[in-house]
Amino acid sequence: MTSVRQAVADAHRREWATVLAATVRVARDLDLAEECVQDAYAAALDAWTRDGLPARPGAWLTTAARHSALDALRRATTLRSKLHLLVEPEAADPEVPEVPVVPDDRLRLVFLCCHPALATEAQVALTLRLVCGVPTPDIADAFLVPQSTMAARLTRAKKKVAAARIPFRMPAAAALPDRLDAALTTIHLLFTTGHTAPAGPALARTDLAEHALDLARMLHRLMPDEREVRGLLALLLANHARRATRTAADGRLLLLAEQDRATWDQQAIAEAHDLVPGALRGGSPGRFALQAAIAALHATAPAYADTDWPQILQVYDELVRAWPSPVVALNRAVAVAMVSGPATALAEVEALERDERLAGYRYLPAVKADLLRRLGRPAEAALAYERALTLTGNDAERAFLTGRLAETT
Repeated sequence: MTSVRQAVADAHRREWATVLAATVRVARDLDLAEECVQDAYAAALDAWTRDGLPARPGAWLTTAARHSALDALRRATTLRSKLHLLVEPEAADPEVPEVPVVPDDRLRLVFLCCHPALATEAQVALTLRLVCGVPTPDIADAFLVPQSTMAARLTRAKKKVAAARIPFRMPAAAALPDRLDAALTTIHLLFTTGHTAPAGPALARTDLAEHALDLARMLHRLMPDEREVRGLLALLLANHARRATRTAADGRLLLLAEQDRATWDQQAIAEAHDLVPGALRGGSPGRFALQAAIAALHATAPAYADTDWPQILQVYDELVRAWPSPVVALNRAVAVAMVSGPATALAEVEALERDERLAGYRYLPAVKADLLRRLGRPAEAALAYERALTLTGNDAERAFLTGRLAETT
């Protein structure tokens, strides 16, 4: 039973988006499709225990979910009105199949859920939950809101989809730019959730980060001239290149200064470096292009001591203007500490403490604690480390903060 449960869990991580995309095509109803996919995974526990693991778990789950959706539609009194939705149009020439606007089912489903009838935040949250399988608590963490608030937003978004009868059809190529920003934000938050997991025993969830990187690559192939698409791909490549060095062999978190740069993925860093100039050219750069530039400056420095902090701070100044986010302001304060000293940065961090949007953000007290430690104020640093510990559910981060707290006391 343990091996079956593990197989179902692996299939959930790897196949959820593909199975859901195939089921939406049949159901044409997001709630129904999600319910049928969940039923398929539940049925897999019994069937795979009884009959053994299938050779292709994703195909098994897709078939089960689609059959469940068809059965639900047949039972519905509105079958006749929905029958035409079950018929997929044939290609004009059977020898030359029609090429879809978006060639990958996972990326297609991202654009389907990023429907302009919904607010951008609702588009992103709904896509993360339904398409990417990110748990509601982790989505709430990404948006810096309580879990109950995010759960309510997701429920309202799904009700709006149902009440307005929003059609989940693939938009024409000309309509893709209207959905692009939400798609980019979704992929970025998916990567962020995988790069440093909000909770759990491991620092990262590599499966989510690699899923996001795959989506970014597909999006770049689809829209290679979009500057922000280039920027997002470069940002993800530069950060993911460090994945093998972010923790020690015993799972201990390693700071950027402690990581072995010789083992970073140099091919990914070079690819990111080549993408950045094209993302920055052609007018005022966007938020993903600017973040990519910062990540590239970190990644291409020969050693931590060689990091060009004044240049990084200059790019952060542009990023704050382009994207006035309190999280960006906090990250900028870290660069300020390296250029102007921890005292100057501490004043900026204390000002950010008055921003209610950062009330539950674990990195705010963590940054403050580090600045106070560097200023030789251990008692105040200890209080800040304790506050950070109450907000952190990631075991690797907790171990790091606990060690720093012990040093200050």
